[in-house]
Amino acid sequence: MIFLSNIKLKGIIPALISPINQDGSIRYDSLRKLLCWELSHGVSGFYVCGSTGEGIIMTAESRKDMLETVMDEVGGKCTVTAHIGAANFNETIELAKHAESVGATAISSVPPIYFKYTEDEIYSYYKAISDACSLPLLMYGIALSGNNLTVYMVKKLMEIENVIGLKWTYPDYFSLQQIKTINNGDINVVNGPDETLCCGLMMGADAGIGSTYNLMPGLYVKLYNAMRASDIELARKLQYAINAVTAVLVKNSTLAAIKLQLTAMGFDVGECLNPRAPIAPEKQDELLKSLALVDYERQELL
Repeated sequence: MIFLSNIKLKGIIPALISPINQDGSIRYDSLRKLLCWELSHGVSGFYVCGSTGEGIIMTAESRKDMLETVMDEVGGKCTVTAHIGAANFNETIELAKHAESVGATAISSVPPIYFKYTEDEIYSYYKAISDACSLPLLMYGIALSGNNLTVYMVKKLMEIENVIGLKWTYPDYFSLQQIKTINNGDINVVNGPDETLCCGLMMGADAGIGSTYNLMPGLYVKLYNAMRASDIELARKLQYAINAVTAVLVKNSTLAAIKLQLTAMGFDVGECLNPRAPIAPEKQDELLKSLALVDYERQELL
């Protein structure tokens, strides 16, 4: 399939938290409530079952259930990108076909994980996904996969039908800028690091996908709009306010801390899946108080 433009994803896209029980069942009410709240703050879409969504350690059935619930709740109001990367290749293909069957906007995948793969093997991996599914395909560059993407590899992978671009979760903005010049700029580049969204947008990113977007959608949307309006001073202030929160989160187990804060905000999202431990009970009050002190919903910035 030939797309008129590869730039399908724009704006602020939370890497959606998965409200899930240890047995794999989805907390439907919490998920729907969180989606509605995020949408009310103007987010442009959702990235489902990525790293933040714990997709890699969820069962295929739970991932399908999660995606179907998101699709039903958003009802076409925004884009929905399904991360379909899995340790088992056949499961990746199964999830890609499922995402197409339920009408997702796009699919995304980390490179094959754990083992070290050659560039040819990584190319074959994305080619096989493209052959199995006609949805736009967003690569996902992140060090956690164990197989990093380079500018050269991205250029080669963009030759694959259906591949539209990538989520770039590296702190290398020179490479991001170089990637954005591929295909005369018709490549969907999405910033990954939350704490440097300003940098990614400045260097040409079309959108941002991030974990802490779940907590601060309003600030991120305003930051994105400020950058689009060339209001660099406001964008910088917003990034600083966001980073005050991020600095607290990263001193703890970031994902566990985000889930704890969301629960404190009234979204009963549960804890991280095993073996990720929750925030110890004796540290929870201290963490919540620290987050309250940075006042990330400060009215003068919203």
